[in-house]
Amino acid sequence: MREPAWRQEGDEPDYRFTLANERTFLAWIRTALAILAGGVLLHQFASGLEPRLAVVILAIVLAVAAAVLSVVAYTRWRANEIAIRNGRPLPFSWVLILLAGVCLLTAAVLAVLFVVA
Repeated sequence: MREPAWRQEGDEPDYRFTLANERTFLAWIRTALAILAGGVLLHQFASGLEPRLAVVILAIVLAVAAAVLSVVAYTRWRANEIAIRNGRPLPFSWVLILLAGVCLLTAAVLAVLFVVA
């Protein structure tokens, strides 16, 4: 596999920064897997919650959020790596706000479904 062109930019960073960036990437991937597992769990084992359509939609939203988060994890890792190589500040990301919103929405919908059921 060919090395990406951006890996030739700037200076080779201290390996500790590169490894820290990689650990952050892996934490994002673990979060995506946990969200996906929550969606699967909701779809498979929350059969007592009604309306069933709302449960299925929420499970789909969680699965899509996990897929999006996986892609964002890579793009965030790459942007951070480029910034580190070029001695620039790390870029801001709206992902944290979006992820918090998805979690808030999921919790709110589940709370309503628990009260109704």
